[in-house]
Amino acid sequence: MNLRHYLKLDDAQLQRLADLNRRYRRLYDDPGNCEPMIIVFTPVPGLPAWEERLQDPLVMLKAELDELRPHLEIGDDRVPTVRVQFGTSQIAAAFGCAITIPKNSLPAAASHPLARAADVYNLTKPGLQAGWYGKLWEWTVRWLEQLPAGIQLQHPDIQSAFNSAHLIRGNDILTDFYDDPAAVERLLDLVTDYMLDVTRHAKEMISDDREWFFDYGALWKGFARISNCSMHMISPEFYRQYVLPRDLRFFQAIGGGRMHYCGTADQVIDEFFKAPLVTGLDYDFRLHDPWIMARRAPAKVTLMQTVDDAMLQRLLAGDWPAKRNLIVRVNAPSIAAGRDLLSRLRAAFHKSAAGR
Repeated sequence: MNLRHYLKLDDAQLQRLADLNRRYRRLYDDPGNCEPMIIVFTPVPGLPAWEERLQDPLVMLKAELDELRPHLEIGDDRVPTVRVQFGTSQIAAAFGCAITIPKNSLPAAASHPLARAADVYNLTKPGLQAGWYGKLWEWTVRWLEQLPAGIQLQHPDIQSAFNSAHLIRGNDILTDFYDDPAAVERLLDLVTDYMLDVTRHAKEMISDDREWFFDYGALWKGFARISNCSMHMISPEFYRQYVLPRDLRFFQAIGGGRMHYCGTADQVIDEFFKAPLVTGLDYDFRLHDPWIMARRAPAKVTLMQTVDDAMLQRLLAGDWPAKRNLIVRVNAPSIAAGRDLLSRLRAAFHKSAAGR
């Protein structure tokens, strides 16, 4: 299977993408005068099950390219990016977690190798081929050989220091904060060190750009993204004391990046915003109101959020958050409906902005 010409972008598309990258950069460089980016999702029939994708790098790549086609036809603000999808347990697997593949789903952790908190002192930092990483780098090379012109490769998922430490130790890490906090800190440091190794290696393979990176179909200021989904399992105080220093060290070492958070707890989000090198955040719109979030976020932090139908109607009626550096994700039933929705949303934003 040769995919280099499977999804061909013509000169007009390539020029549009160059302008798209320029507009994404304005979200950070000129947040008060940029325009929200709008990504429209439509159904993509016929995609193979995850079991098939995980068996063959080109089957997975073809599926990723098929998911890009509707965005190119709609002409929305989705940057055409693909990612080797091995799930959220790759760091944990490198530290010894067994991996399972649920039915039609991505790999997940199936064990917790640290039976006791003190076992962390016998744990060493893995090599770059540990766990699934040898396979991941092999697939990355295959994809780089097959990528059509104009398609960008994203970083693999690395999660965050606490997310992966939680998988390695299991739920007992929650009591370790009280019973053996030094062991928790040791584990968080080991995971952070390995995250840096993996992230730098991935970056060397896929990009020469040290100031911007592709993730979630968008362009972000910085070097990489971490996912802090599990922060709703600990208090904001514990995040600030134990996890934030590792997040800060990670971002300082690479030059900044963005966060993902799909957790329920609200107060910890303000702790995320205290990290000076955090340039973006995406979150679960069902748990955190986008209009409130837009008021809370620092000026240079770009927010990404999906919107439901009620929120969509507010936007179409011209009720947009005052914050302009937003990435709005919406759903449409078809490509034709997606084009219409994109046009209406852009018109509604311009009308709203003109009235302010």
